[in-house]
Parts: sequence; C-alpha cells; structure tokens
Amino acid sequence: MRNQELARRRHELLEWLGLAEYRLALAGELGRGERQRLAFACAVIHRPSLLLLDEPTSGVAPGSRRRFWDLIYDLADGGTTVLVTTHYVDEADYCDRLGMMVGGRLVCQGTPHYIRREFAGGASLDAAFTALAAALPPRTCGGSHERF
Repeated sequence: MRNQELARRRHELLEWLGLAEYRLALAGELGRGERQRLAFACAVIHRPSLLLLDEPTSGVAPGSRRRFWDLIYDLADGGTTVLVTTHYVDEADYCDRLGMMVGGRLVCQGTPHYIRREFAGGASLDAAFTALAAALPPRTCGGSHERF
C-alpha cells in the first residue's frame, strides 16, 4: 500500500474498531480487548480475500466478544472468506458452516442447524459436541492405555 492509501486505511480501521483514542498509545499500554482489536486491524489492513483467525475473542470481555463477531460479519459481507477457530461453542453458532474437532480429529461438519439437529436432537451445539465426544472411542498413544 502506498503511504496515502495506508494512512486512509489506518484511520478507517481505528474508527471502525473503536481505537481512535488510542492511536498514539503503545500496544503494551492497551488492555487485552484493545490489543485484540489492534491485532485484528493489522490482519485486515491490506483487505485480504482470506482471513484466518485463531481464537480472536480469547481473553476478551464477554460483552466485547459479540462486537468481534460483528466485525467478522462485516468482513464476510464485504467478500472476505473468514476461517475462525474457537473454543467457545456458543460462538460457533455465529458461523455459516462449521467443523467440530475432538482429539485432533474432525468429527463432523455442516451448518450449525444441521449439527444441532443430527447430533443433539435440536438442542445446543454444546450438547452436540458432548454427544460427539462421548461417541468416539478413546485414543491411545504408543501402546499405552492412557487416553488423550
């Protein structure tokens, strides 16, 4: 990006992410939520067509987690493909499609509605995940009988 375009984009992102008041602060001076939003800004400043986010709401206050998903939706609505990992099963409901992993194995994939219906009788994704995990045989390592 050229200097002028970069300056415009930086200003746009600081406003969009609610970070304008921190524009002169060092990243280490920011709270966890502000640092996560700053990292998000760095990831999207060049307008990627594909964005990989690894637990973007980790350590963020519960009230701010929804704001992150609004930002992710805005990107997706603008044509960016967004792949998100999360340990918050309730957040998986925000996705168009999802895959659930147990023990490092992909155990199902589909829309949240499909997964709730097929694996939890229409209950929550948390119930579906619990049912999927319980149905898997234990994995062993190196002949040991310890589960992992």
